[in-house]
Amino acid sequence: MTRWRTFSHEANFTGYMEVVAHHFSGRTKGLRILDLPAGNGLLAEALRGMGHTVMCGDINRERPDYQYVDMAQPLPFPDGEFDAVICLEGVEHLVNPARLIAELCRITRAGGEIVISTPNVMNFYSRLHFLFTGTPYQFNPAAVPEIAPGAAVDRGHIFPLSYFQLRYLFGDHGAAVKRVLGDRYKRKLLFPLYWLLLPLAWLCSAFLLLRQGDARHGARNRELFAHGLSAPLLYSRSLVPVLEKRR
Repeated sequence: MTRWRTFSHEANFTGYMEVVAHHFSGRTKGLRILDLPAGNGLLAEALRGMGHTVMCGDINRERPDYQYVDMAQPLPFPDGEFDAVICLEGVEHLVNPARLIAELCRITRAGGEIVISTPNVMNFYSRLHFLFTGTPYQFNPAAVPEIAPGAAVDRGHIFPLSYFQLRYLFGDHGAAVKRVLGDRYKRKLLFPLYWLLLPLAWLCSAFLLLRQGDARHGARNRELFAHGLSAPLLYSRSLVPVLEKRR
């Protein structure tokens, strides 16, 4: 098998892991959770310490208890197998993230949760980065070599997904957004500039989502407006939406 590089992961307990651990800290014990990709296993350890049962899936053989799972393929789990599914920094590495999203929804039980994280292409810094380079922050095309079709390699950050795209794709498979979270704020030195831009962002978003929106979906459009201008979306490095599989 031709490999560009091994499938990599963070070595430490990252900010987005802390956000997810905190989200589950107050939940009823004994949830059956899938962590995919499990990476260094530190999040799974934290969740197990809270009394949850965590299955780790990854294409890496980081630990002996990991189940081999290729996110680019159908997931090897029955429908509705898990109370919660966690997928941190995974969807943006795939050529077809919509297929993984469908699989995450399939294996989550009705009423269960799906928590993901992905680089936040909607924060102010990424918007400015796109304005001057034509690419979102953390999606440098020069860092991704050409790879043979279908090769099982880590392609890096190749598929930027906005909050609105994620909301639509998950919604198409029966999962609705419950909360929008984020990790550490990006480029705090630019906050004075961000605050100057905030009124303009408010006006443009209001025109796009409220004035031009379909009047039949007023409640949804107001929610989109509120989420689109929330602090996690505007400032966080990683976007962490929490979704619920509809009953």
